[in-house]
Amino acid sequence: MTAPNSALTALAAAVLQPGFVGTTPPPWVCRWLDEGLGSVVLFARNIVDGAQVAQLTAALRSVRPDVLVAVDEEAGDVTRFESARGSSRPGNLALGVVDDPALTEAVAHDLGTELAAAGVTLNYAPDADVNADPGNPVIGVRAFGADPALVARHTAAWVRGLQAGGVAACAKHFPGHGDTRVDSHHDLPTIHADRARLERTELLPFRAAVAAGVQAVMTGHLLVPALDPALPATLSRRILGTLLRDELGFEGVVVTDAIEMQAVTRRYGFAGAAVRALAAGADAICVGGEHADEETARHLRDAIVAAVVAGELPEERLAEAAKRVGHLAAWSATARARRRPPAVHPGPATAPADRAPVGLTAARRAVRVTGAPDGLPLAGAAHVVEFEPPCNIAIGPETPWGIGVALAELLPGTRTVRFTEAEVPFDPTAGAAGRPVVLVVRDLHRHRWMGAAVGRALAARPDAVVVELGVPALVVGGVHLATHGATRVSARAAAELLTGTA
Repeated sequence: MTAPNSALTALAAAVLQPGFVGTTPPPWVCRWLDEGLGSVVLFARNIVDGAQVAQLTAALRSVRPDVLVAVDEEAGDVTRFESARGSSRPGNLALGVVDDPALTEAVAHDLGTELAAAGVTLNYAPDADVNADPGNPVIGVRAFGADPALVARHTAAWVRGLQAGGVAACAKHFPGHGDTRVDSHHDLPTIHADRARLERTELLPFRAAVAAGVQAVMTGHLLVPALDPALPATLSRRILGTLLRDELGFEGVVVTDAIEMQAVTRRYGFAGAAVRALAAGADAICVGGEHADEETARHLRDAIVAAVVAGELPEERLAEAAKRVGHLAAWSATARARRRPPAVHPGPATAPADRAPVGLTAARRAVRVTGAPDGLPLAGAAHVVEFEPPCNIAIGPETPWGIGVALAELLPGTRTVRFTEAEVPFDPTAGAAGRPVVLVVRDLHRHRWMGAAVGRALAARPDAVVVELGVPALVVGGVHLATHGATRVSARAAAELLTGTA
């Protein structure tokens, strides 16, 4: 029996998680909240600082007190709250390298308390992918590492920490986006592992997340033939129902990765992908990273209603999805009320005035140095050469990176040049005479042009220090520093080591 159109429209709105433009709620969002919209998602374009976000979320809750407010804040390189400055916390790979689950939990809890204070209730994190392929163009430092057991224990720790801070965690990208060189923003990746390999590797962290009580799981737009040879995970009942619900025992909200991504829209269309995802077992449709307007939201809502009326999407399935979204909203209200204050972060005992923020402490512990120690500290103001690769689409293009600024704060007079592939000269160290040289790279192993340029630079200046801000799969130079991420605190930690002020 199909519900009246107004009730059906409200159900369809309840399962959408649209984005919008602006630092205050636009009128259409407020109107939709009054008509059944259950969630919104914030991106960097919506965020100035915590105080402004708190005002924004308060305005949303003045219309609908139980609205879910989501954000894609992994910390690390993928940051929305600190996109203008760079994250004050290291990302997953840095935490995995330290391999101290208590520290990971403390960092996530620190983030959770900040988000909860700003009125955020759902965070699209942690990234639970196992970065089995170092050439992966979209995961990389976003993963805790390539060892499934390590990724599992840190995923669980991150979930516990964030949720103790009062914010629902969302493990992603199920069933695992690590073993591919295709970015699902652009095309459909295929994970070729057999079922036994999936159990040993990709699925282990998600099992750990479920055991830790994770409140949400985000689907990956991935074709996994061992699980479903025909449909991407986001659209697969076998994967979302049989595997995630029945076998892994997950009872929370299943959120899609951004439904406008080419991995699903190229074949199924924008609205078609959303309807198929709901039919397969998804409970919430994330949309608005690229299409953040009322017309897009209406298009999806009306397509969902039409699919129910046409018998393509069972109304019971839609009602179940909306109910789960409501349960998550109720959990969030309770979690915010019960959240505990941050504990003292693990580390050496220090006086309170000397204790570093947990993010900086973690970043310092994550730096690894390879090579001759007599190359450090730097003898004077440096010449920094930063090699800029194409931007990972998951990372905001506005987010700053590099170590030149941090190094100049500790070594006044330091100067920095930055080169893209099209700009790099034959001798990247030209103009560095008389100065220590620091070569800054990001995933050196993935960019042939960068490797060639660094090779020429080291031939000219074999005393140069190489600083890797990405995955350190290729170690070169007499002295090599790996920060395992390009965050603001990672740059600070590297600069302290380079200057001997750590």
